This record gives sequence, C-alpha cells and structure tokens, in this order.
Amino acid sequence: MVDAWFDGERHHAGPASFVVRDGIISDIAAGDHGRELAGRGLPVLHGGFLLPGLVDAHVHLFLDGKPTDGATRSAHMKKPVEELAEAARQSARQALACGVTLVRDAGDKHGINNRLRAEAASAGDMARVRSGGLGVKRPKRYGAFMAMDVEDADAIRSSVARLAGENDEIKLILTGIIDFDAGAVTDEPQFDLESAQLVVDTAKAHGRRTFVHCSGEKGLAIAARAAVGSIEHGFFMNRETLAIMRDNDVAWTPTFCPVHFQWARPEAVGWSANTVGNLRRILDGHADHLRLADEMGVRLLMGTDAGSMGVLHGHAMFEEIDRYLEAGLSLTKVLAAATAAGRRHFGESNPILARGAPFEAVLLDNSPFQNVQALRQPRQVWRMKGRQ
Repeated sequence: MVDAWFDGERHHAGPASFVVRDGIISDIAAGDHGRELAGRGLPVLHGGFLLPGLVDAHVHLFLDGKPTDGATRSAHMKKPVEELAEAARQSARQALACGVTLVRDAGDKHGINNRLRAEAASAGDMARVRSGGLGVKRPKRYGAFMAMDVEDADAIRSSVARLAGENDEIKLILTGIIDFDAGAVTDEPQFDLESAQLVVDTAKAHGRRTFVHCSGEKGLAIAARAAVGSIEHGFFMNRETLAIMRDNDVAWTPTFCPVHFQWARPEAVGWSANTVGNLRRILDGHADHLRLADEMGVRLLMGTDAGSMGVLHGHAMFEEIDRYLEAGLSLTKVLAAATAAGRRHFGESNPILARGAPFEAVLLDNSPFQNVQALRQPRQVWRMKGRQ
C-alpha cells in the first residue's frame, strides 16, 4: 500500500494498493487494502510514494564521470578492456542504487555495452542495459571511442547491417562536439542528408532505429529531415528543426549535464571568463528550446551523458531533472520524460505501472510533488527480470 503514486504519465494523489505476483502487477486498487491483503497471507509494505524506475536514455557505462582532470580521464580510456568492463558494471550498479532501472548505453568501441546488456539481464544488482553497441562515423572525424569508420555508401550498408545484428539501435555520429571557446559547432556535419538517410533506411530494413549524436543547426536539420529515431544532445536547436522533428516523430534527448558541469565548475577545465559566458548562453538557449519543444509536442526523453566529465552514473538523473524543471516544464512532464517516455520509445510493451506490467519501480519516503528532492533518496528499488 502506498500513499500516492505516479504511473509514468499521471500523478495519482490518493492511496493505492498494488498486488505483485512473480514480478508482475496483478492488481491495483484505490485505497488502503493492506489489512485485507495481509489477511490473505501476502507480505505488505506500507506508505511512501511509488513511481516507475527511472530511465537514463544516454550513458557511457565504461566511462567514469567522477575524475575531472584530463590526465586521469585519459588514463582511464587506456585501461585494459576487462578493467573497463568492471568499471561499467560498477556504473550499472550505481545507477540502480539511485533508482535508475534502465539505461541506454550510447556506444563504446570495445563492445562492453553489449556484454553488460547480457550480464545485467541475469544479474539483479545492475540497471538493465539497452545497447547502442558500436556506432558509425566518418574516418578521421570525432567519435573514435564509440564508433567505426564508414567511408562510402557500400560501407554504410554493410556496416549497419552487421551492427543491427548486435545492437538494439544504430548510433550515428553526425557532428563533432561544441567548440566552447567559440561558443558554436565550428566543423561541418560528417554526413550529408543522403548518407544520413541511407543509415536510417538501412537500419530500418534490419529492424533497428537510429539515435544520433548531433549539435549545430546544419547537423540538426539533416537529422530531423532524415527522420532519425532520436537526436542526442541537440545544442543550437531552432523552431524550424523542432517542427520537422515533431512531424517526423523524432525524439530529443537534450543531455544538459556535461555542459552544465563545465559552466558550474569552470576551474576543472580551465575555462576563461569569456568561455564561461558562452556556456551560460548555450545552456539558456538549450532550456528555451526544450520548453519550446514541449509546447510544440516534440517527444522528449531524458539522458545525462553519464560518464562525461563530472557526470556521475545514477546521480546525474537528479541534476537533469532539475534542468528540465528550471526550463519551465511541469513535474508531471519531467517525470514522464524520465520514466515512461524512454520505455515507450524503446518499444517496451508495458511502459507505465499498470495491471499486467512488470513491477519495475522505485519507492520513495515522500512525494516528489511536495519536494522533488525526495527522488534522491529511494527507499527501495525493484527491477524487472531479464529484458522486455
């Protein structure tokens, strides 16, 4: 019996009793039926606020977000694969402890995310893993730590076809990263519309959706017109691109956390006052476009880019939630982006807490609708078995 709950889309303010059998919700009844259920010999938990497990739609499990100095981060990338795999396991365990029951790993060249997906399916102490495996990029361009090179159309077709047999989704590295000193994306997109469309169409032909690393107006316009599954990061968005995303059913995972950390802790990177000003301008514009996307009906996911500098697995979800709230979204919409939206986008058959759904949930002591900080202290976390 819980005092109140959120099903993934709607807030239910009154008490409710959940009956869970073999990990499946067999009944939900309004009111406190704890005494009746106890009389039937069922173990009963009382009180608190229940919501679906959180979903972080963009992480890199093998990366550790805690170190902020460049030398330590560079040394981590050079560790043996088995050490990186153990780091990934620790990341998945830390995520689960924070109430994140499902993560989408956004790529690594070692295949660790595919290994973790299999391990987590049978291990109850890690968040479930949806894996982007290895992505695709152009030679000598950004993304070598998470993607393979494709030089031409034939390479796109053969590589995407092969990756589709291993990955849950196909990751496309469409642009590089932001030049924070310049306050802009200064390089050209790696793929034009024709080649990006070929990635999308080939992935679809093999039963896979695409998710795309992309920022900057030129790249975003290509991604939206190619009707990718989701745009990751998406800095320097505009209204025209958002309209195309809405019409083409392209979701958006804004990932505020890495940029916000560098704005809040510029000494960790050595940014100048001018660059800090650029970071603040970029964040403010991102928040404005997130609010506009919500108003226009663009599907919003929530991802943290955990593993990036200063972005801790699990804990970063609470920071990302704060950024969505600061942008002006309601808590109902923010929690929907953090729970049901990801599951629905990933094609899970039971994205909300309902009769017949797997019981994958977090119990809090208090309602986040009274104090959002209650999310940071889960009393108990339940994760479904296997992969849905």
